[in-house]
Amino acid sequence: MDRVLVEKITPPTKSVGGVLLPETMTGKRANEAVVMAVGPGRRTVSGELVPLDVKSGDTVLLPEFGGEPVKMGEKEYHLFREDEILGIMPPE
Repeated sequence: MDRVLVEKITPPTKSVGGVLLPETMTGKRANEAVVMAVGPGRRTVSGELVPLDVKSGDTVLLPEFGGEPVKMGEKEYHLFREDEILGIMPPE
């Protein structure tokens, strides 16, 4: 109910000019992902539905470990609880 399906952002390995980027440059985006789908929310003890703060299309910051890998066709996604998400990135 409070799950978020994300697709991790793959950092580029080459610059626009074709120069290979070192791993120290590409590692900074390794924990970012785009939200693909969200559940309806979680229920409180009294049964109230609390909607999620994230929505489809948001770019989020993820913990280094965690999430459940989900493979759909050729793509791999990850399923996280909303409280595992570290933050929502501002739009660029």
